[in-house]
Amino acid sequence: MPEPRVINDNGAWCWFQDERALIDPEQRVLVVGSVPAPEGPGGEARAGNIELTVADLESGASQVVVLHERLETDDHDVPALWRRRDGRWLAVYAKHKTDNLTRWRVSEPDDPTRWGPERTFDWTELTGGTGVTYSNLHELDGRLYCFARAVNDDPCALVSDDEGDTWTYAGKLFTRPKVGYVNGYTRYVSTGSRIDFVTTDHHPRDYDNSIYHGYLASGALHDSFGNVIADPAPSDDAPSQVELTTVLTAGSEGPEGVRMHAWTTDIRRAPDGTIAAVLTARVNDDLENDPDRNHPVRDIRFYAARLSPGTETWQLVELAEAGGGLLPHEQDYTGLAAIDPYDIDSVYISTPIDPRTHERLEHYEIFRGTTSDAGITWSWTPITENSPHDNLRPIVAPGDATRIPLLWFRGEMTASQHYRCEIVLLDQPRAATATATADTAKETA
Repeated sequence: MPEPRVINDNGAWCWFQDERALIDPEQRVLVVGSVPAPEGPGGEARAGNIELTVADLESGASQVVVLHERLETDDHDVPALWRRRDGRWLAVYAKHKTDNLTRWRVSEPDDPTRWGPERTFDWTELTGGTGVTYSNLHELDGRLYCFARAVNDDPCALVSDDEGDTWTYAGKLFTRPKVGYVNGYTRYVSTGSRIDFVTTDHHPRDYDNSIYHGYLASGALHDSFGNVIADPAPSDDAPSQVELTTVLTAGSEGPEGVRMHAWTTDIRRAPDGTIAAVLTARVNDDLENDPDRNHPVRDIRFYAARLSPGTETWQLVELAEAGGGLLPHEQDYTGLAAIDPYDIDSVYISTPIDPRTHERLEHYEIFRGTTSDAGITWSWTPITENSPHDNLRPIVAPGDATRIPLLWFRGEMTASQHYRCEIVLLDQPRAATATATADTAKETA
């Protein structure tokens, strides 16, 4: 296994924005967004920059471009990226609920190092000044959507018919009375003719979440099996997410125990229409003696969810142990997981527990999981081993189906606003990765 290379010496990202990394296959360039922290190189003078790392996959060179200087030191502010048909890049970003602006910039043609002026959409009249968070760019029937957490802290949509030059408000995806911090943590994937998503009720710190799935198509909101839940959608008269299809039910029991306080991690859709998602949930969490729910969470599991065309129920299996809460004050954070966008039978996880032996590790390590039986059982190959630091939040950047550009950040993270981490890239040809995994499996059999 080749060594990853450092492409940015100070940065991290949250996981409720997409795409956070993209490849231009013609230019052989990878672009990934991140936010530096004061603990890393550059210190306070650099902290809070909205940065893009532009990596040349041929030469190995990388360049850091600043979209907005010192916007806010928070990994929730990373930009979502889009490649336009005219060769320009679009980057959209927002603060972490501390102002009411969605910001965007458009690059020069085929050059993600040169950008036009920043423009803004002001949500204040819609939100009453309560703030906006996240950006997710997805296309449906030629219209570009930007999903953000905004009105009532619900998932809401801006739409653009000129690939991001201008934006208008389209409405909410779904809504319900707010409990605790926010409503609905949502992960999206688009294929041009539909936008699929998985979502929660609220924040898992505040509520014993279930996970729901639905999709947008032909201007309407559907459950997993095509039943129309709302038409039109999005709209101001949006339904509750509980009307969608339940993928993981809070309080349901599996061989590992009772699943509680679920959260969304990743979702992808295969060419044959199969939908794959990775979710997390606490297992056997004791809440009886802690009504405020502020205790450490010691056992979180990754789950693989899959819905194949023609089937009537979601398949849900335990994927791997995710360890306890990553941060003391965010007891449901994990190292996260990423599904390969071109191979839903391949997933990358960050965990402090070896999925092969169940032994606790000194640090969070990256493992690749593969399945040959449609997601029921998984085999594991280490990507990192015996690391002197944590390896967190993997991404497999889409854009070039012939390669597997695996990104993560490594170092120490104590909060979403405080970390000393560097961003690394392990870029391999897809065929070479498959061969290396097969050889490793033979050696460990």
